[in-house]
Amino acid sequence: MKNECALVIGGGGVAGIAWATGVLAGLADAGVDVTDADFLFGTSAGSVVAAQITSSVELSVLFQAQVDPALQREERTPREGAFAEVFEFGAKVEAEVVDPVERLRRMGEMALAAETVTEAERRTVIETRLPSHSWPEHNLSVVAVNAATGETRIFDRSSGVGLVDAVTASCAIPGVWPAATVGDARYIDGGVRSFTNLDLAAGYARTLVIAPMPDPVLDADTASLAERGSLIEVITPDEAALAAFGTDPLSPASRTPAGHAGFTQGQATAQAVAELWNKA
Repeated sequence: MKNECALVIGGGGVAGIAWATGVLAGLADAGVDVTDADFLFGTSAGSVVAAQITSSVELSVLFQAQVDPALQREERTPREGAFAEVFEFGAKVEAEVVDPVERLRRMGEMALAAETVTEAERRTVIETRLPSHSWPEHNLSVVAVNAATGETRIFDRSSGVGLVDAVTASCAIPGVWPAATVGDARYIDGGVRSFTNLDLAAGYARTLVIAPMPDPVLDADTASLAERGSLIEVITPDEAALAAFGTDPLSPASRTPAGHAGFTQGQATAQAVAELWNKA
Protein backbone atom coordinates (compact mmCIF):
# COMPACT_ATOMS: atom_id res chain seq x y z
CA MET A 1 0.00 0.00 0.00
CA LYS A 2 1.59 3.24 -1.10
CA ASN A 3 1.78 6.27 1.17
CA GLU A 4 0.61 4.19 4.11
CA CYS A 5 3.59 3.52 6.37
CA ALA A 6 6.73 5.56 6.96
CA LEU A 7 9.72 4.57 9.09
CA VAL A 8 11.75 7.55 10.34
CA ILE A 9 15.08 6.88 12.08
CA GLY A 10 16.97 9.69 13.76
CA GLY A 11 20.56 10.45 14.65
CA GLY A 12 22.51 9.35 17.69
CA GLY A 13 26.07 8.31 16.91
CA VAL A 14 27.30 4.73 16.87
CA ALA A 15 25.27 4.10 20.03
CA GLY A 16 22.21 5.27 18.13
CA ILE A 17 22.97 2.95 15.23
CA ALA A 18 23.23 -0.01 17.59
CA TRP A 19 20.17 0.93 19.62
CA ALA A 20 17.94 1.58 16.60
CA THR A 21 19.06 -1.68 14.99
CA GLY A 22 18.28 -3.42 18.27
CA VAL A 23 14.82 -1.86 18.41
CA LEU A 24 14.07 -3.08 14.88
CA ALA A 25 15.44 -6.55 15.65
CA GLY A 26 13.43 -6.72 18.88
CA LEU A 27 10.26 -5.73 17.06
CA ALA A 28 10.90 -8.37 14.39
CA ASP A 29 11.62 -10.99 17.04
CA ALA A 30 8.21 -10.19 18.52
CA GLY A 31 6.58 -10.61 15.11
CA VAL A 32 6.46 -6.99 13.96
CA ASP A 33 8.60 -6.32 10.89
CA VAL A 34 8.54 -2.61 10.05
CA THR A 35 11.29 -2.75 7.43
CA ASP A 36 8.54 -3.16 4.83
CA ALA A 37 7.64 0.52 5.19
CA ASP A 38 6.52 2.37 2.07
CA PHE A 39 9.03 5.11 2.91
CA LEU A 40 12.24 5.04 4.95
CA PHE A 41 13.81 8.31 6.06
CA GLY A 42 17.14 8.51 7.85
CA THR A 43 19.12 11.27 9.51
CA SER A 44 22.78 10.77 10.46
CA ALA A 45 22.93 7.45 12.37
CA GLY A 46 19.44 6.82 11.04
CA SER A 47 20.70 7.09 7.48
CA VAL A 48 23.13 4.24 8.21
CA VAL A 49 20.43 2.05 9.74
CA ALA A 50 17.96 2.78 6.93
CA ALA A 51 20.57 1.93 4.31
CA GLN A 52 21.54 -1.26 6.12
CA ILE A 53 18.02 -2.62 6.58
CA THR A 54 17.15 -1.99 2.92
CA SER A 55 20.14 -4.05 1.80
CA SER A 56 19.95 -7.81 1.25
CA VAL A 57 21.38 -8.56 4.71
CA GLU A 58 18.95 -10.03 7.24
CA LEU A 59 18.05 -7.89 10.22
CA SER A 60 19.23 -10.53 12.67
CA VAL A 61 22.66 -10.48 11.04
CA LEU A 62 22.81 -6.68 11.19
CA PHE A 63 21.92 -6.84 14.87
CA GLN A 64 24.65 -9.34 15.68
CA ALA A 65 27.16 -7.15 13.85
CA GLN A 66 26.32 -4.42 16.37
CA VAL A 67 26.38 -6.39 19.61
CA ASP A 68 28.98 -9.12 19.02
CA PRO A 69 32.48 -7.65 19.52
CA ALA A 70 33.93 -10.29 17.21
CA LEU A 71 31.71 -9.06 14.37
CA GLN A 72 31.88 -5.32 14.98
CA ARG A 73 33.54 -3.23 12.30
CA GLU A 74 36.36 -0.92 13.28
CA GLU A 75 35.22 2.61 14.06
CA ARG A 76 37.30 5.70 14.66
CA THR A 77 37.02 7.24 18.10
CA PRO A 78 36.77 11.04 18.00
CA ARG A 79 38.75 13.09 20.45
CA GLU A 80 37.31 13.21 23.94
CA GLY A 81 34.72 15.93 24.42
CA ALA A 82 34.21 16.60 20.71
CA PHE A 83 30.53 15.64 20.73
CA ALA A 84 29.80 17.84 23.74
CA GLU A 85 31.53 20.77 22.03
CA VAL A 86 29.14 20.49 19.09
CA PHE A 87 26.17 20.91 21.42
CA GLU A 88 27.83 23.84 23.19
CA PHE A 89 28.50 25.59 19.88
CA GLY A 90 24.97 24.84 18.69
CA ALA A 91 23.48 26.33 21.86
CA LYS A 92 25.60 29.45 21.42
CA VAL A 93 24.45 29.87 17.81
CA GLU A 94 20.82 29.31 18.78
CA ALA A 95 21.09 32.04 21.41
CA GLU A 96 22.67 34.50 18.99
CA VAL A 97 20.86 33.82 15.70
CA VAL A 98 17.13 33.86 15.00
CA ASP A 99 17.04 32.70 11.37
CA PRO A 100 17.16 28.86 11.26
CA VAL A 101 18.99 28.69 7.93
CA GLU A 102 21.64 31.13 9.17
CA ARG A 103 22.07 28.95 12.25
CA LEU A 104 22.79 25.99 10.01
CA ARG A 105 25.18 28.05 7.93
CA ARG A 106 27.07 28.97 11.09
CA MET A 107 27.33 25.29 11.99
CA GLY A 108 28.65 24.64 8.48
CA GLU A 109 31.17 27.45 8.84
CA MET A 110 32.46 25.86 12.03
CA ALA A 111 32.67 22.47 10.34
CA LEU A 112 34.64 23.80 7.39
CA ALA A 113 37.20 25.37 9.72
CA ALA A 114 37.61 22.37 12.02
CA GLU A 115 40.62 20.06 12.06
CA THR A 116 39.43 16.48 11.55
CA VAL A 117 40.42 13.28 9.82
CA THR A 118 40.43 13.48 6.03
CA GLU A 119 37.27 13.14 4.00
CA ALA A 120 38.65 9.97 2.42
CA GLU A 121 39.22 8.36 5.82
CA ARG A 122 35.72 9.21 6.98
CA ARG A 123 34.12 8.01 3.74
CA THR A 124 35.90 4.68 4.11
CA VAL A 125 34.34 4.23 7.55
CA ILE A 126 30.86 4.81 6.13
CA GLU A 127 31.60 2.56 3.16
CA THR A 128 32.48 -0.34 5.46
CA ARG A 129 29.25 0.17 7.43
CA LEU A 130 27.02 -0.33 4.40
CA PRO A 131 26.42 -3.88 3.11
CA SER A 132 25.40 -2.46 -0.27
CA HIS A 133 26.80 0.66 -1.93
CA SER A 134 23.89 1.05 -4.34
CA TRP A 135 20.54 2.64 -3.64
CA PRO A 136 17.90 0.02 -2.85
CA GLU A 137 14.61 -0.39 -4.66
CA HIS A 138 12.91 0.77 -1.47
CA ASN A 139 11.79 4.38 -1.21
CA LEU A 140 14.73 5.59 0.89
CA SER A 141 15.79 9.17 1.58
CA VAL A 142 18.52 10.64 3.79
CA VAL A 143 19.08 14.25 4.79
CA ALA A 144 22.12 16.53 5.06
CA VAL A 145 22.79 20.28 5.21
CA ASN A 146 24.82 22.39 2.78
CA ALA A 147 27.77 23.66 4.84
CA ALA A 148 28.11 26.90 2.87
CA THR A 149 24.46 27.94 2.59
CA GLY A 150 22.66 26.19 5.44
CA GLU A 151 20.14 24.77 2.98
CA THR A 152 18.66 21.34 3.58
CA ARG A 153 19.32 18.63 0.99
CA ILE A 154 17.46 15.34 0.70
CA PHE A 155 19.22 12.54 -1.15
CA ASP A 156 17.51 9.55 -2.75
CA ARG A 157 18.15 7.25 -5.68
CA SER A 158 16.92 9.93 -8.12
CA SER A 159 19.30 12.61 -6.81
CA GLY A 160 22.29 11.49 -8.90
CA VAL A 161 24.39 10.99 -5.76
CA GLY A 162 25.80 7.64 -4.69
CA LEU A 163 24.47 6.01 -1.53
CA VAL A 164 27.85 6.03 0.25
CA ASP A 165 28.33 9.74 -0.44
CA ALA A 166 24.80 10.56 0.68
CA VAL A 167 25.14 8.67 3.95
CA THR A 168 28.61 10.12 4.54
CA ALA A 169 27.14 13.61 4.17
CA SER A 170 24.24 12.84 6.50
CA CYS A 171 26.71 11.58 9.15
CA ALA A 172 29.21 14.49 8.93
CA ILE A 173 28.94 15.81 12.50
CA PRO A 174 30.39 19.34 12.37
CA GLY A 175 33.62 19.74 14.30
CA VAL A 176 33.91 15.97 14.77
CA TRP A 177 34.04 14.64 11.22
CA PRO A 178 34.85 16.52 8.00
CA ALA A 179 32.16 18.13 5.89
CA ALA A 180 31.49 15.72 3.01
CA THR A 181 32.01 16.73 -0.60
CA VAL A 182 29.11 15.86 -2.89
CA GLY A 183 29.43 17.27 -6.38
CA ASP A 184 30.55 20.89 -6.07
CA ALA A 185 29.28 21.38 -2.50
CA ARG A 186 30.17 20.21 0.99
CA TYR A 187 27.60 18.95 3.47
CA ILE A 188 27.23 18.45 7.18
CA ASP A 189 25.16 16.15 9.35
CA GLY A 190 21.42 16.38 8.82
CA GLY A 191 21.03 16.17 12.59
CA VAL A 192 22.07 19.82 12.99
CA ARG A 193 18.67 20.71 11.53
CA SER A 194 16.74 18.18 13.59
CA PHE A 195 17.68 14.78 14.99
CA THR A 196 14.74 13.19 13.16
CA ASN A 197 13.63 15.81 10.57
CA LEU A 198 10.17 14.35 10.96
CA ASP A 199 8.59 17.40 9.32
CA LEU A 200 10.23 16.36 6.05
CA ALA A 201 8.54 12.95 6.16
CA ALA A 202 4.93 14.13 6.04
CA GLY A 203 2.17 12.62 3.92
CA TYR A 204 1.93 9.10 5.33
CA ALA A 205 -1.05 7.62 7.12
CA ARG A 206 1.07 5.87 9.75
CA THR A 207 4.57 6.78 10.88
CA LEU A 208 6.94 5.03 13.26
CA VAL A 209 9.70 7.27 14.60
CA ILE A 210 12.79 5.70 16.17
CA ALA A 211 14.64 8.57 17.84
CA PRO A 212 17.93 7.73 19.60
CA MET A 213 18.58 11.33 20.71
CA PRO A 214 16.27 13.88 22.37
CA ASP A 215 14.93 16.12 19.60
CA PRO A 216 13.68 19.55 20.77
CA VAL A 217 11.26 19.84 17.86
CA LEU A 218 9.99 16.26 17.81
CA ASP A 219 6.90 16.94 19.92
CA ALA A 220 5.89 19.88 17.72
CA ASP A 221 6.55 17.92 14.53
CA THR A 222 4.57 14.96 15.85
CA ALA A 223 1.64 17.20 16.78
CA SER A 224 1.74 18.87 13.36
CA LEU A 225 1.56 15.56 11.52
CA ALA A 226 -1.17 14.30 13.83
CA GLU A 227 -3.24 17.40 13.10
CA ARG A 228 -3.04 16.46 9.43
CA GLY A 229 -4.42 13.01 10.16
CA SER A 230 -1.27 10.92 10.54
CA LEU A 231 -1.06 8.23 13.19
CA ILE A 232 2.35 8.29 14.87
CA GLU A 233 4.25 6.13 17.32
CA VAL A 234 7.56 7.38 18.72
CA ILE A 235 10.19 5.19 20.36
CA THR A 236 12.90 6.93 22.37
CA PRO A 237 15.53 5.36 24.64
CA ASP A 238 14.28 4.29 28.06
CA GLU A 239 16.36 4.61 31.22
CA ALA A 240 18.23 1.36 30.58
CA ALA A 241 19.07 2.43 27.03
CA LEU A 242 20.26 5.86 28.14
CA ALA A 243 22.55 4.19 30.67
CA ALA A 244 23.82 1.88 27.93
CA PHE A 245 24.63 4.86 25.70
CA GLY A 246 26.99 6.15 28.37
CA THR A 247 28.41 9.65 28.30
CA ASP A 248 29.56 9.53 24.67
CA PRO A 249 27.28 8.07 21.97
CA LEU A 250 30.19 8.27 19.52
CA SER A 251 32.25 5.77 21.52
CA PRO A 252 32.48 2.39 19.77
CA ALA A 253 32.31 0.76 23.20
CA SER A 254 28.67 1.84 23.47
CA ARG A 255 27.52 -0.43 20.67
CA THR A 256 27.09 -3.73 22.51
CA PRO A 257 25.11 -2.42 25.51
CA ALA A 258 23.09 0.02 23.39
CA GLY A 259 22.17 -2.71 20.90
CA HIS A 260 20.98 -5.09 23.60
CA ALA A 261 19.01 -2.31 25.28
CA GLY A 262 17.36 -1.51 21.96
CA PHE A 263 16.40 -5.16 21.40
CA THR A 264 14.71 -5.31 24.80
CA GLN A 265 12.86 -2.08 24.06
CA GLY A 266 11.77 -3.32 20.66
CA GLN A 267 10.21 -6.38 22.22
CA ALA A 268 8.53 -4.26 24.89
CA THR A 269 6.98 -1.85 22.37
CA ALA A 270 5.97 -4.48 19.82
CA GLN A 271 2.27 -4.49 20.69
CA ALA A 272 1.89 -0.73 20.35
CA VAL A 273 3.83 -0.72 17.08
CA ALA A 274 1.79 -3.64 15.73
CA GLU A 275 -1.42 -1.74 16.45
CA LEU A 276 -0.06 1.25 14.51
CA TRP A 277 1.41 -0.72 11.61
CA ASN A 278 -1.61 -2.95 11.04
CA LYS A 279 -4.33 -0.36 11.56
CA ALA A 280 -6.76 -0.28 8.66
